[in-house]
Formats: sequence, structure tokens, C-alpha cells
Amino acid sequence: IDVSAMIAGLGGGGIAIALATQTLLGDVSASVSLLFDEPFQPGDFVVVGSNAGTVQNVGIRTTRIRALSGELLIISNSDLLKSRIQNFKVLEERRIAFHFGVTYETPTAVLRKIPGWVESIVRAQDAARFDRCHFQLFGESDLRFETVYFVQVPDYAVYMDTQQAINFGLCEKLEQEGVSFAYTTRTLYPVNGESSLQVSPPL
Repeated sequence: IDVSAMIAGLGGGGIAIALATQTLLGDVSASVSLLFDEPFQPGDFVVVGSNAGTVQNVGIRTTRIRALSGELLIISNSDLLKSRIQNFKVLEERRIAFHFGVTYETPTAVLRKIPGWVESIVRAQDAARFDRCHFQLFGESDLRFETVYFVQVPDYAVYMDTQQAINFGLCEKLEQEGVSFAYTTRTLYPVNGESSLQVSPPL
């Protein structure tokens, strides 16, 4: 019997078993950490790295997450502990900032009224808490306003419904007041000064 070959084989097998056991123990230890720390629970919507979905089950070795596109993601618990986890289930309110621009032809007196119009539109939404609206900057093709408000429930669908209602309300108000949204344009002035030409980029 070639004892040296047998010992070498046992040694290699022992190393493989030790590595497998180390990985298993690492996942089990991670599951214990998840159990006590409770960064999420089944039913929570989380984002882990580039993956987003609803937690289905937290097991001894792996956690199952149902992705937004429908497939089931199975992630080892040790990998989860090494990742940055965003849990949206415990989100109390969602901060929203959005921008819009009006044309440079808008009179200054009308510009001063726009923040008040936006405030009224946002405050009319049940789930929204208005924060501010400001004439932010002079853009290349627009006079830009920035609006910030908070959605007071964590549901993403409620946020989308609220933003949609604000968008419709803003379109209706500006249309009533004869104010136009700005879009990218470029005005060319010939050297002879005979005429000017406005050029819009292709869609």
C-alpha cells in the first residue's frame, strides 16, 4: 500500500471538507446575525446591490427575494451581510424633488406667482406634505423651478399617483394662465440682422 499517496489524498480531502464546512458555518453564522439584527423580514421590499424585490423567506443558508421582474433571487446570507441593504418597508415618508422649466418669454410678474400655484397643487394631494418651490436658475433654454415635497406613506404606487396628479394639475394651471413649458431651442441671429431663426433639435 502506497501510504504517502493515501495520506496526500486524505489531506486534500480534508482541506476540501474544511473549506466547505467553513462556507456552511459562515452562512449559518450570517443567518443568526440576520435573526438578531432583523434588517428585514418576509414581506419587506429591499434593494440589495443592483437587485430589488420583496423578501420571501430567510433560511439557514440563503434568503429568497422575489424580484420586481418576477424571478426568484436566492442570495447566501453571508453575501447579504457584506452588502448594503436598503429596506423600504420601514420608510416613513418619501422625499421628492422635481424640476420644470418655463420659457424666457414669461413675464417676471407671472414668474413670481408660480411657486404659489405649485404649493396649492401639492397641498391639494392627500398624501403630500409641501416643503418648498423656488425659481432655481436660468437654464440654457428655460427658467427652471425646483419643487420639494414629501409623500407621507411608503407605498411607491401612492407616490406615483401623487406625482401624476401634481403633473396634471401643473399642466392645467399653466395652460389656464397662458404659460408655456420650455423645451430645448436655439435662436440664430444672422449677421445682417434681417431676421432670426429658432431651431429645435430633432426628437
